[in-house]
Amino acid sequence: MDSGSQAVSSSAAGAQWYLYLLECQRGTYAGITNNLAKRYHAHCMGKGARYTRANPPIALLGAQPFADRAAASRAEYQLKQQSPSQKRQWAAQWPYLLCNEESTC
Repeated sequence: MDSGSQAVSSSAAGAQWYLYLLECQRGTYAGITNNLAKRYHAHCMGKGARYTRANPPIALLGAQPFADRAAASRAEYQLKQQSPSQKRQWAAQWPYLLCNEESTC
C-alpha cells in the first residue's frame, strides 16, 4: 500500500486521525480513530468493534497518522483489501508505541 502524500509524519502537530492495525486472537483488525489510546483501550475492554469483542486484541501492530478522516478512511479501505501478510508488512512500516507501553492489552 502506498503511503501517499496525504500521510503526515508522526511528529506533525496536525495529525488528528490514525489508521491502525491490531493483532487479535484470530487474525488482524484495521480501523481508524482520532484518539488512538482511547480506542485501543476500548478494544481491550471489550467495548470496541464486534470483531474485537469476539477476538480480543493482543497488540497494536502499527498506526499511520493522517491529517483528516477522509484520508484515513481511504487508506483503511486499501489496507483491508490486502492479505494478512501484506497488512503486517504495512504495520512494520508504521510502528507505534502508546504512552506507558499500553500497546498490549
